[in-house]
Amino acid sequence: MPPGAAPAAHINDENHVWLDGSLIRSAEANLYVLTHSLHNGGAVFEGIRAYGGRIFLAEGHFRRLERSAAILGYRIPWTAEDLIAATEAVLWANGLSDAYIRPVAWRGSESVTVSAQGCRIHTAIAAWDWPVDRALGEGTGGLRMALSKWRRPAPDTAPTASKCSGLYMTGTLSRAAAARSGHDDALMLDVHGNVAETTVTNIVLVRGDTLVSPTPTCFLDSLTKRHVFELARNMGLSVEERTVSLEDLDAASEVFVTGTSVEIRPVTSLDRPGRQSVWPVGPVTKELIDAFHASTRETTAA
Repeated sequence: MPPGAAPAAHINDENHVWLDGSLIRSAEANLYVLTHSLHNGGAVFEGIRAYGGRIFLAEGHFRRLERSAAILGYRIPWTAEDLIAATEAVLWANGLSDAYIRPVAWRGSESVTVSAQGCRIHTAIAAWDWPVDRALGEGTGGLRMALSKWRRPAPDTAPTASKCSGLYMTGTLSRAAAARSGHDDALMLDVHGNVAETTVTNIVLVRGDTLVSPTPTCFLDSLTKRHVFELARNMGLSVEERTVSLEDLDAASEVFVTGTSVEIRPVTSLDRPGRQSVWPVGPVTKELIDAFHASTRETTAA
């Protein structure tokens, strides 16, 4: 760590991580500087939560991790079942009940050439206490978004169905620019100028008794959104995926985002050149937030 640099809140040398089959102290989890994925962006990862010690949507997340690696041309040397058991061990070793979990797989240091021939595949799992700020969903507040100048790549130009590290740089640039202008997040469009997603979450519009979300053709299909859609159907709402324009967004009665990191969070404004769109934190979003919280309690009781 550079002199004078403050560690991130989740970093603790005494915490335990799982690395290539062993539980070790975080301080012992070292990587070689010529690790291929560090140079070429070929790591794949997941963001998962545990509630009451139970891993939420565990199988779906670890199956998607497998698919992400396959899209990038390699195989993770552990089954989904192996990784679920390893995650449970990490939670136990760190005394965590409610936690954010980050499994990651990457190509090693055997080659730094672009072709990556002969690279060993490594896998690690870390977990830490990262509570969701639920106050935004309970009061009148919500996310204030800015329109990003960066766009999500077309699916024939990048492996957009993979949750790979290389695709997150435009999100980092977009979120940083939004923060500099006083916003919470950025909305990203696709190459055709239609709504794609935010920097790390899927976006959902409320139109009457229907939830509308962009078809995930150029960005990651959210497992959390799939769960929210199921909750919505149970509430008697319809769900729809289709092309969503900025005009569709303007016409929505409510807007929210969803993903592991935020669960469900309302959006109250979008700033773009010459125009600001605003939405209330409406009854459908609030009801879905309550239903989501209840579903996590069901998970802990299962």
